[in-house]
Amino acid sequence: MVNVELNYADLEFFLMILMRVAAFVFIVPFFSMNQVPRRYRAVLSVMISVVLYGVLPRQEILYDTVYEYVIIAAKEFVTGILIGMGVNLCTTILALTGTIADMEVGFSMVTLMDPATRQQTTITSTLYQQLIMLILIISGMYQYIIRALAESYELIPVYGANMDAEKLLNVAVRFMGEYIRIGFQICLPIFAAILILNAVLGILAKVAPQMNMFAVGLQLKIFVGLGVIFLTLFLLPTAADMIFTEAKRMTVAFVEALM
Repeated sequence: MVNVELNYADLEFFLMILMRVAAFVFIVPFFSMNQVPRRYRAVLSVMISVVLYGVLPRQEILYDTVYEYVIIAAKEFVTGILIGMGVNLCTTILALTGTIADMEVGFSMVTLMDPATRQQTTITSTLYQQLIMLILIISGMYQYIIRALAESYELIPVYGANMDAEKLLNVAVRFMGEYIRIGFQICLPIFAAILILNAVLGILAKVAPQMNMFAVGLQLKIFVGLGVIFLTLFLLPTAADMIFTEAKRMTVAFVEALM
């Protein structure tokens, strides 16, 4: 017979763990995709919280009123979101990369509904996101995501997050800088090819002004853009490794900012 004793203090401690885990699971890539049913994400959050509850040392939650307890719970929720933001760098970079590529090629007006986010996205953004998510699963990056959440309790215990506005601001600025840098770096081949093509079309417009460069250039941009996208697909594993490495650094940076 299994005898499990659970008092109010243990329940409060478990709920604090659940708040951080649930916020983390609902924001990180793959687990936060709308293709994953919400009840599965909820069950996963509870299961991870139960495991962490069994291994973490008990900690008493000190508060005087219900409002103070709500504030503590909200603090744990924000902690989970901030830790997950570092890993969420993967999907946001790919959205920027695909948007820039489609603007250069001429596909910016062709949008579709992304089943992962239920938002209007461009074709190249959806292609890159699906391929990178596949690489994330194959490479076992999801295991690092869960392990990073578990190890965060060693550095930031329950009710131990220090919300330093200056540190969080510096990490947010670094987040935006890496977001733009890596996004442009991935779409640089497409950007460079279209730039060279625009220069050639500009020269031809001067040499042969009787030609309709708008109609010719639109078709050439599509063919050149699709050709460069096809030829650079083999570079996606390298780009994924760069994104995952930077996501790990950003996760560590957010954790250090909350210590």
